[in-house]
Amino acid sequence: MEHKGTQTLTAKRLFLRPMTPSDAEEMYENWAKDERVTKYLTWQPHTSPANTKKVLESWMESYKDDNYYHWGMVYEEKLIGAISVVRLDERSEWAELGYCMGYDYWGKGLMTEAARCVIDFLFSQVGVNRITIEHATKNPASGRVAQKCGMTHEGTKREYFKSAWGEFLDISFWGILRKEWEAAKKQPPKGI
Repeated sequence: MEHKGTQTLTAKRLFLRPMTPSDAEEMYENWAKDERVTKYLTWQPHTSPANTKKVLESWMESYKDDNYYHWGMVYEEKLIGAISVVRLDERSEWAELGYCMGYDYWGKGLMTEAARCVIDFLFSQVGVNRITIEHATKNPASGRVAQKCGMTHEGTKREYFKSAWGEFLDISFWGILRKEWEAAKKQPPKGI
């Protein structure tokens, strides 16, 4: 693998970029304070923009590392969510994606667009061999994102994860291999 760090990426409707402490107000308002967004995540909603700013400040040092990947998602000039590599295995050359987005933007295909953009970057620029997504079975929309990104459902582990709310959740596992991504890239666009 050849690490590149959090590069600025452009998708069809999205701009993916590193986040800064100055993003605290938008992050807080657009998703970090919302229970609907954080329901199946490792963290509870933020209590104030100041709390969000502290989180963002804690990420700044990590952005100096070439193996740190964490993007803010900008849509129509608004910061609407985040997508990141939440786990990275150097030896086996795989990365796991995690993401969240403001409730007002759900159902528009934006997360799929962001995930595809990051998947393309990780395979073509960083050189990973495998990319995964894990999600709570109670959050099937996350599974649809994985499926639309060409991932294969690899199974479900029962009560594998304890949410920030204390609930044990069943987790679905999805993955795509470099050779599957390469084969999909060679396919003609649908409708042609």
